[in-house]
Amino acid sequence: MALIPWACCPWLVLLCACAWGNPKPADPKTEDVRNCSSSPQYLPVTAVNTTEKLTALRQQMHTHNLSAYIIPDTDAHMSEYIGEHDKRLAWITGFTGSAGTAVVTMGKAGLWTDSRYWTQAEREMDCNWELHKEVGTTPIVNWLLTEIPARGHVGFDPLLFSVASWESYDAAFQGSDRELVSITANLVDLVWESERPPAPSQPIYVLQETFTGSTWQEKVSSIRSQMQKHHKAPTAVLLSALDETAWLFNLRSSDIPYNPFFYSYTLLTDSSIRLFVNKSRFNSETLQYLNSSCTGSMCVQLEDYSQVHDSIQTYASGAVRIWIGMAYTMYGLYKVIPKEKLIADTYSPVMMTKAVKNNKEQALLRASHVRDAVPMIRYLVWLEKNVPKGIVDEFSGAELLDKFRGEEEFSSGPSFETISASGLNAALAHYSPTKEFHRKLSSDEMYLVDSGGQYWDGTTDITRTVHWGTPSAFQKEAYTRVLIGNIDLSRLVFPAAISGRMIEAFARRALWNVGLNYGHGTGHGIGNFLCVHECRQ
Repeated sequence: MALIPWACCPWLVLLCACAWGNPKPADPKTEDVRNCSSSPQYLPVTAVNTTEKLTALRQQMHTHNLSAYIIPDTDAHMSEYIGEHDKRLAWITGFTGSAGTAVVTMGKAGLWTDSRYWTQAEREMDCNWELHKEVGTTPIVNWLLTEIPARGHVGFDPLLFSVASWESYDAAFQGSDRELVSITANLVDLVWESERPPAPSQPIYVLQETFTGSTWQEKVSSIRSQMQKHHKAPTAVLLSALDETAWLFNLRSSDIPYNPFFYSYTLLTDSSIRLFVNKSRFNSETLQYLNSSCTGSMCVQLEDYSQVHDSIQTYASGAVRIWIGMAYTMYGLYKVIPKEKLIADTYSPVMMTKAVKNNKEQALLRASHVRDAVPMIRYLVWLEKNVPKGIVDEFSGAELLDKFRGEEEFSSGPSFETISASGLNAALAHYSPTKEFHRKLSSDEMYLVDSGGQYWDGTTDITRTVHWGTPSAFQKEAYTRVLIGNIDLSRLVFPAAISGRMIEAFARRALWNVGLNYGHGTGHGIGNFLCVHECRQ
């Protein structure tokens, strides 16, 4: 089956309850949120004071002759989860949601995010920030055109902009008499420097061969074979996504929450292998494993992570052709490769090869999911006994499930932040409770738990929806129609290489028949001790 953009519920989950209609944000009148129009202004205890940070950032903007500066929510690898070292958006705004874009001008500061995070933003931001309840390049550019003067410069970090993002902004500014300017030094980092968490330094370790589908040498040979067969004859493949390098070399670490990755790039050529990483994180055993002291075409040359830009630029100056995956290559690297030397696909050959599991990888995934069923069953049994007592809330429940998973063999923590959602919260596709904000679990409400684990042999993701009392007629109908969609999809016979977007209509048909729908994708790929949402767009 073709890969489908990731979503909160994979289609294979029998009891997915992501279909109770399109969710509405909580009523701010009933939430502890900021009130910037009152006198004096009211800020909840969760709001962060950003006045000094913004003053310092604007000083940097003045130094670089900028009228505005764009701060996206990603790192240099388009990672789904962001390490503490890269949480620039959260630091400058106070907003800790996983999706948003901030823009700072000399007089204003704005955050753009979607409905999943409106209430959260109102709880976490102070009154220095405007909340814009929309997403996309167009509303941001329209706002900038009204806020900055003609001939103004809008700065951005080229290593934090995907190629698609840069193209979108660049096109939107055409003819506006405003200029998009690439600034190599990240201005938030310059301001954050003294308080910024250090770069990760945990050891990078070898994943035992027992838990891998192939040796790294076999994987390298496979990718080189694809290079030789490609009609445009690439001489190299550039890997930017962290799971690509982790998979290729069968190496793991813990730089990113929920993901066993390490900051790195790889340039795999037809005659060499160059791994850009912090070499000090390798012990002698790992160095020997990579054959880093030899000089042949199957030896890994270690180069400093910070040198990737200059190294790619130097390599691209020769008689070469570089194959990249556009979905994960940032503009800062893309721009140094001459167009005539570039072979651009949506995904790199490593990303596509990794997505198709061999027999051993399939067996490992099955074993991890069977083992993962144990903590889930323990948790559901525990809930059935304790929810009627009124002693369980969303947050404590999520903590207990994580504890149960941690007791299983080969466990390496959760694969994403557990979605433990009761009542109306269960309609929010990416809701997660906190110590401060959560609901009690009740026999009178539905409860959804969407969670997963990382194990050395596989990554898991499972959703279950339960009710300990008497569901309403509408809840029963919606639940049953989700079930019908899962059955229809599981029975579907379809041509090879068909798009997942086409076949997911079968999952929705029973809902569409009565005017129901859900506002996210139906399923996603999953990795072998890698990403829980694999090959996502």
